[in-house]
Amino acid sequence: MHTPHQPLAERLRPRSLAEVIGQRHLLGQGMPLRTAFESGRPHSCLFWGPPGVGKTTIARLMAQAFDAQFIAISAVLGGVKDIREAVEKAELARRGLHSQPTIVFVDEVHRFNKSQQDAFLPHVESGLFTFVGATTENPSFEVNAALLSRAAVYVLQPLSEGELGALMDRAHAQGGVPPLDPAARERLLAYADGDARRLLNTLETLAVTAQAQGLSAIGDDWLLQMLGERLRRYDNGGEQFYDTISALHKSVRGSDPDAALYWLVRMLDGGADPRYLARRLLRMASEDIGLADPRALRLALDAAEVYERLGSPEGELALAEAVVYLAVAPKSNAVYLAYKAMRAFVKQDGTRPVPMHLRNAPTELMQTLDYGKGYRYAHDEPDAFAAGAHYFPDGLVPPPFYRPVPRGLEIRIGEKLQALRERNSELK
Repeated sequence: MHTPHQPLAERLRPRSLAEVIGQRHLLGQGMPLRTAFESGRPHSCLFWGPPGVGKTTIARLMAQAFDAQFIAISAVLGGVKDIREAVEKAELARRGLHSQPTIVFVDEVHRFNKSQQDAFLPHVESGLFTFVGATTENPSFEVNAALLSRAAVYVLQPLSEGELGALMDRAHAQGGVPPLDPAARERLLAYADGDARRLLNTLETLAVTAQAQGLSAIGDDWLLQMLGERLRRYDNGGEQFYDTISALHKSVRGSDPDAALYWLVRMLDGGADPRYLARRLLRMASEDIGLADPRALRLALDAAEVYERLGSPEGELALAEAVVYLAVAPKSNAVYLAYKAMRAFVKQDGTRPVPMHLRNAPTELMQTLDYGKGYRYAHDEPDAFAAGAHYFPDGLVPPPFYRPVPRGLEIRIGEKLQALRERNSELK
């Protein structure tokens, strides 16, 4: 009987914790995940980290350690039907002769929407199965708070070059992979960028090509020829991606147009989605420039629209124009800080009733109940400003949240607010 070919990455998948390369901060002696494995009690958790660092492998080993049924669901391909089937299998396993526990592993869990994620909650709470999710995205933003509160979060790190080297040595020991000269080995380890799966898949492809060409060893020149442009590419979910977008954002915030343009081009050259970059420019315009130059947000929106119409490479020039403009624009995070402070204030303050004079009164009954009574229509007042009017809930007099900075248009905004506040104070 013919045995289907197993990819190298699958053949080298660890069969025990001792075989796992990397993640010593979690799996080393006395470390959190190792302790959890040794406790004999599985718990729901989330593995957060870039691709190819062992999230699926550790989940499988967890099921093995606890002699649990392992059910894998891909959030990219699956849906509520798969969740329902997992629940049925878990119930059967629990009712079986040996009452086997179940681990439900959801890969790319951030791809599930809120209702799909919520479908796990009652079964996690009842103990029907242990939920294990894997994600390349920050779970604080991509996983429902209810599910997140019931799962421990473990952060997995990219493999170091030394760890990738050990994995490459293990691949050579398996056979079928020609040796690499030192320069080629170093280049391939750098190309893998901490991703074990990328390393092994590339190594396997190179081995097949080298065998077809009759090569007994892989040199650096040949490796360069085979990988070509891919050597500059990086995984858009990996740590390098987020480091680079951070560098772009901070260069814009720091008003360095050349550095900002450099990081934009680095990201485009590295295969980043220009639409994602356009969205980030919108965030920069509202977070770091704000009302110091309100045109910045409009120009960022225009750049995003131009890219949608032209695509690559022509539309990328509009993104470059927006990046340079944002970098040289006056900076203010006053609105950003005011919004964050107000959210925190409202969260802790509770719900206060809307004052009667600010309520809408579309019906006669509401007018009889004094809805809207005493409201001063600003346009009927001098300079369209009802001096002394109060727009917060009754009894609430908070400090100013929005504090304009002395840069750009906010200089004028600050002067106007100061004048209006002085007119208010004259009536107190």
